[in-house]
Amino acid sequence: MSEEKLHVYPEADVPAKLLEQGLTEWYLEDGWIRRKYVTDGWPTTLMLVNLVGYVCEAAWHHADLSITWGKVWVKLRTHSSGGVTDKDFALARKIEEAVLWRPAAGGPLGGTPNKWVKG
Repeated sequence: MSEEKLHVYPEADVPAKLLEQGLTEWYLEDGWIRRKYVTDGWPTTLMLVNLVGYVCEAAWHHADLSITWGKVWVKLRTHSSGGVTDKDFALARKIEEAVLWRPAAGGPLGGTPNKWVKG
């Protein structure tokens, strides 16, 4: 399957696009948009990696991940287009929504007393 080349954002435009998308903790470095998530420990780190992997696979657009005991770094760029595209911003937004989701206060889902991923 041949993928159409998507519009690649010039690096100078990426920070403003991240802000526009509400991705305030994401940043541009070495041609990738990146985000570091801090967790409360190894079990949460592994769950976070699996969540990001699931979202990426569902979107058919895959992140590069680096992990340690209580941290996960996510890197995105569209390899087939050679830079950061709308696919990367959309996937970053979905990852952010999924990772930082918490049940509504007073709702039927009580939520965990654990810290999970620090927002």
